[in-house]
Amino acid sequence: MACRLSFRYLEPTFFAGLLDDPVLWVKVRPWGRSLLFDCGQLHHLAKRVLKSVAAVFISHAHMDHFMGFDTLVRQVLVSPRTFDVFGPPGLADKVEHKLAAYDWNLHEHFWCSFRVHELSGDRVYRWIFPGPQRFIRCFEGQDDRVGGTIFENRWVKVEARQASHRIPVLVYRLTEKAGFSLDAERIATQGLVGGPWIDVLKRQFYHGLLGRTPLNATRFDENGHTIACLVENTRELYENICRRQSGASIGYLTDIGFSRQNQTVVTALLKGVRLLVGECAFLADHKQKARRSFHLCTRDMNRLLAEIQPDFYMPVHLSKSCSHRSGDLYLELCPPPETRLVCLPDRLLHRPFLPCEVPMDCM
Repeated sequence: MACRLSFRYLEPTFFAGLLDDPVLWVKVRPWGRSLLFDCGQLHHLAKRVLKSVAAVFISHAHMDHFMGFDTLVRQVLVSPRTFDVFGPPGLADKVEHKLAAYDWNLHEHFWCSFRVHELSGDRVYRWIFPGPQRFIRCFEGQDDRVGGTIFENRWVKVEARQASHRIPVLVYRLTEKAGFSLDAERIATQGLVGGPWIDVLKRQFYHGLLGRTPLNATRFDENGHTIACLVENTRELYENICRRQSGASIGYLTDIGFSRQNQTVVTALLKGVRLLVGECAFLADHKQKARRSFHLCTRDMNRLLAEIQPDFYMPVHLSKSCSHRSGDLYLELCPPPETRLVCLPDRLLHRPFLPCEVPMDCM
């Protein structure tokens, strides 16, 4: 299901139904590439969709969130570039086991590689799995993790925090970076006059050159005449005259238990997101099942929604035990008045074929 909710750069598509394994694909339009959150079933995604992926963000390695990684490898194998994969502690071991399950004796120099980033507390550990070397694992290093940001480019950033599902689970927030925008009143307050220098400043902004190259701006002198003035620090100039704005964001939350610690982590990371894609595995009368399996029920999600206050909420990953009551899910969810529910079909994927349904000319 594609969502167009007034994002500047992002185009999210949820390639699953309410009962299917979760797969969130987000196209970053000006970049021409995409980000993939979890790898449930991926066989129904077109090859060109998967080849556009630049980075994969795994919440945890339960089968319904990670089994599609094999499909991803199959589709991008001959793409001569490196794909980044982010996830909780232990992910590199699991990627190694998956890749080691296949024979790579016919490897080629143009095969892709995978760089796995494990997020463990305040550290990030990196391994590379190079296709041209038969995906033999090599440790690249470790870095201190400053703040919550784990991935960033000119258009977006991804933040992550660790929650619990009896194992470490990562919760993600994808945020658009603010575009170039100036405030006319702030320009006037600085004594500046609009002119060609604004186009120069704009180019510096979008090419990551703010603060590196000076420019000649225009201002009024004491007689009211316009004169050129050299600005050495263009980053400071932009901060002084830009229009304050915050980028729209998407929260991805799945498979956590309802606990005070998880509630604190989730609220701190996801508060105020435009779109929350969040698990709601059980109905209210299945609360004890939710507690035993460390999942959320509708009452838990209502409490989280009251704190997060998203503009839109898309419930996902309903338990198969509630498959005949999907309508009750939307009746039990009571988001804040400002939050709109986004409804999914029960299933996006077709059910498996029965032998009697296979055309005889295929036998």
